[in-house]
Amino acid sequence: MMPPAAFLMLANVAEAESASSYRAMQCAHVSSIRDVRPRTPSGCEECLATGDHWVHLRLCMTCGHVGCCDDSKNRHARKHAGADSHPIVRSFEPGERWVYCFIDDEVVGEI
Repeated sequence: MMPPAAFLMLANVAEAESASSYRAMQCAHVSSIRDVRPRTPSGCEECLATGDHWVHLRLCMTCGHVGCCDDSKNRHARKHAGADSHPIVRSFEPGERWVYCFIDDEVVGEI
């Protein structure tokens, strides 16, 4: 998935930087971004627990939950966002840097 050309890029922001680096993104929900570490860096938390499979991974930027994408049959990232009111995720795929808001249904930046 390629982010739209109009998204706001943040140059050279390391993953470990604080949430204040994201304030420039134009989305009201970026205030939910925290300095998180993936709870299950080896894959989707729920799929790992059930032995299921995923297509791509998303990292919740509020709590560090790792969930599977909307192309995966279980869509755990979206389910987590709705159930826990954590709307902002980033791609947890190598080489992808985009940040997405489930509520606004748009890419809101890049890290």
